[in-house]
Amino acid sequence: MSEVILRPKGSIDIMVEAEVINPDIFAGKTTSEIGEMIVWQGAKQLPLSGFFDVEGSAKSIAADTKIIIEGDVSRVKHIGHGMKAGEIVIEGSAGMHVGSEMIGGSILVKGNAGSWAGMEMKGGTLHIIGNAGDHVGCAYRGSWRGMNGGKIIIDGNARSQLGGGMNGGEIHVCGNVENFAGIRMNSGLIVVKGDAIRGVGAQMAGGTFVVNGRIKQLSPGFELAGIEKNPKIDEMTLSGEFAKFTGDFVVSRTPKGILFAKGV
Repeated sequence: MSEVILRPKGSIDIMVEAEVINPDIFAGKTTSEIGEMIVWQGAKQLPLSGFFDVEGSAKSIAADTKIIIEGDVSRVKHIGHGMKAGEIVIEGSAGMHVGSEMIGGSILVKGNAGSWAGMEMKGGTLHIIGNAGDHVGCAYRGSWRGMNGGKIIIDGNARSQLGGGMNGGEIHVCGNVENFAGIRMNSGLIVVKGDAIRGVGAQMAGGTFVVNGRIKQLSPGFELAGIEKNPKIDEMTLSGEFAKFTGDFVVSRTPKGILFAKGV
């Protein structure tokens, strides 16, 4: 696998939109060709080399191309947007929309990630070592269809509306989540090892949501279906006693959403 290394040049004031940072787009290009790719900063179109030093060249196919970003790019948006193959490693924090509409390959963010990470993701793996912002794996505004495949792993915390409109795939959060995680969820799996604040699974029609900690304010449309010890979900076995709820009865008389929680 060939490596293309991007080193940020100083600080960025107006955010940069850089969908071109993508193994599918880098594939088959030389160092100079990669540097000449166009990104947007506000209304201006500028070369990628205006913001990054570029080292290395890409293989002919995306699957054999690895992009390494050596530094903080929290002011750079859309990294890996729609990528189908290959690998991106960000050795710092990433801006909004990292991995949005991702289809395949893998992205590793060694810092935090901004809002809309993995938006409408279809495949691949997005791993965030730090914390994530709002709307992870969510449907974009005006759409009802969020993430429908792939896997998102967040080692830290996530903010609000995680997995909104989710139709498939998996999201695992090792820390806590805030408000309305799993809102309008239709399918898929979300596992939160910590606590949730309120609105978990609001308007949920299907899928499975697990909170290993405590839900501070349970949505009113969920009904207790019993207490289960060490419940098994697909190939995963949960440890301990969980209250099992079904819902959300606010949106359907026969909802198929399942919510497990250790404390409410």
